[in-house]
Amino acid sequence: MSNISQKQRLIQNYTLLAVECLCIILSFVLAVLTRGVEHSYRTYSDTYVTTIASILFFHVLSYYLFDWNTGIFKRGYYVELIAVCKYNLVLAFFLSFFLYAAKLSEDFSRLVYVYFFLYNILLTYIGHLLLKQYFTRIYRKSSGSNKMFLIATSETASRVLEKLNSAPEWSFEVTGIALMDKRQKPDGLLMGQVPVLAGREDLYEQLKIQIVDEVFIHLPDCSKQELEDLIIKFESMGITVHVNIDYFNNVIAHKTTESFAGFTVLSYEASAFDYRRLFIKRIIDIIGSLVGLCITAVLTPFIALAIRLDSPGPVFFSQKRVGKNGRYFRLYKFRSMYTDAEERKKELMDQNEMDGPMFKVEHDPRITRVGAFLRKTSLDELPQFFNILIGNMSLVGTRPPTVDEFKQYDLYYRRRLSIKPGLTGLWQISGRSDITDFQEVVKLDLQYIDNWSLTSDIRILLLTVWVVIMKKGAR
Repeated sequence: MSNISQKQRLIQNYTLLAVECLCIILSFVLAVLTRGVEHSYRTYSDTYVTTIASILFFHVLSYYLFDWNTGIFKRGYYVELIAVCKYNLVLAFFLSFFLYAAKLSEDFSRLVYVYFFLYNILLTYIGHLLLKQYFTRIYRKSSGSNKMFLIATSETASRVLEKLNSAPEWSFEVTGIALMDKRQKPDGLLMGQVPVLAGREDLYEQLKIQIVDEVFIHLPDCSKQELEDLIIKFESMGITVHVNIDYFNNVIAHKTTESFAGFTVLSYEASAFDYRRLFIKRIIDIIGSLVGLCITAVLTPFIALAIRLDSPGPVFFSQKRVGKNGRYFRLYKFRSMYTDAEERKKELMDQNEMDGPMFKVEHDPRITRVGAFLRKTSLDELPQFFNILIGNMSLVGTRPPTVDEFKQYDLYYRRRLSIKPGLTGLWQISGRSDITDFQEVVKLDLQYIDNWSLTSDIRILLLTVWVVIMKKGAR
């Protein structure tokens, strides 16, 4: 990350954090005043001090863990309001849990609780809107922002300028343009209210008298030697140089520039994940799998006895599945079918209800009586906590396909495998067996991949518990 990017991120993150903490304090004070300050202070003063301190601690902790304001400058008015409401629901859940765990719920005014969240939603929403307006409209035009010079051609300058000005980055302002296909500076030429200040021959003379912190170079047809000369000249002037090397307009993958094996490369990734959050996801997986294995150990004797009494064969079933980016692994479940299920599958292929490579039959005759109960309650999935513990799977992800299904995948389907498969996911909480179109399964999986966050994982886990209890979409 460049110094300029670090500067923007630091200013943005710490300003947002400070504003949100201020909103929390103001909301709490307003809630107490609305409830009646004399009554509230006398009755609940000690509880309030402890509570506000815990809320601020949780807010700062969650700010760094979940980073829920990452795309704040891309959010419109409605999406911003939804984001603020969602976060306050999380805050309300934490506060309820804290008051219960600390045995303060009886000492806390219910009205203050309600008023606090109403005020905090309103103040945080207004604070976010004002901050975005300040950064994009005032700070960007101020002397504190970085002044950028665009170097392009007459054909490309307008398009590049429009993209620069519409970008969520607010720490720079384009103040001048140089057209390298022009010999000298054109008189009085403007592009999008930005003056064209130089041509090819008077570029350096003009730069000497302009305020320039950065230059952005977009010259796809420029030779390597000419481009190197430009960079060296700007470097000698102490100006930061951005060279656009992304000339593929139709590639929508996430792009990062990095050093790779001694080369400076532009890397394209279909989905970009923050590895700090992936690490937290793995910690959650380990903790969750250990808890799940403890539950499995308690239930296994009873389930094993039921399986053995119902039909001959092993208690556990293992099958070769395909995991992240085509890695094979053994998936473990409690056996819910007769031992000849794979052989009988060929006879049932013409009854397949799924459109696509998946196989699903309602009232599958291969399922045993106990197996039907295990599937209905999802108890057959419990041994997969072992797969999660050893790292083949995650608590939340996409459904791992069988080898036969995988061999039928086209290039589009294969993107489902760009993350670890999961015990549950969007598909499981959106109907499971009720979905009969494989395209819909893929759509849900890609929606999860493209919008992944720790918050979405927690939401899916909670909804999974609800779906399992209510036995929705299970067969």
